[in-house]
Amino acid sequence: MLLVAGLGNPGAAYERTRHNIGFLVVEELARRAGVRFRPGQGPWQEARFNLEGTDALLIEPTTYMNRSGLAVADAAAAAGVTPAASLVIFDDFQIPLGMLRLRLQGSDGGHNGMASVLEEFGTLEVPRLRCGIGSSHMPDDKDRMADYVLERFARDEVDAVRQMVGRAADAVRTVMRSGWNAAMNEFNRPLPGMEATPEV
Repeated sequence: MLLVAGLGNPGAAYERTRHNIGFLVVEELARRAGVRFRPGQGPWQEARFNLEGTDALLIEPTTYMNRSGLAVADAAAAAGVTPAASLVIFDDFQIPLGMLRLRLQGSDGGHNGMASVLEEFGTLEVPRLRCGIGSSHMPDDKDRMADYVLERFARDEVDAVRQMVGRAADAVRTVMRSGWNAAMNEFNRPLPGMEATPEV
């Protein structure tokens, strides 16, 4: 089984904000599979589906971003899933809007939600899919970045977001069908017109 955790904040006030890109991706996966989210055994919503013999457990933590690890680790334990068989999806303003970065391990990259996941799992070997939200709308003042990630996407970003969410869902399904290496080879490539960015 693959545990797919989309990170975000619960509640209408945070819907479709930049920080909730993880929620958008797992919701797209659920939509494609024709399944709905329901309350999990702990602080998360969950949905399950099977793709060509591989089971997936989709979760949306209800703990708020900074405590995401509590839900992700508990859901993994309840499902008997190891950290290495968990995929965490979250936003990253250090990557241009529309780009994806799939990695099997590493630091939190400054993302509080991923930091919480790594702390609760007690290992850096947790696969993650970073979804780029960096754009010209970012403030020059880094102290205002918290406000930026909690804003809804600007009108001129919507098409790129829709495409990125679709590609992120494709990446997860490729992991399920063909494995990690195949997905990294296909989805870590820069999009046309975009320059590659260094890993963080």
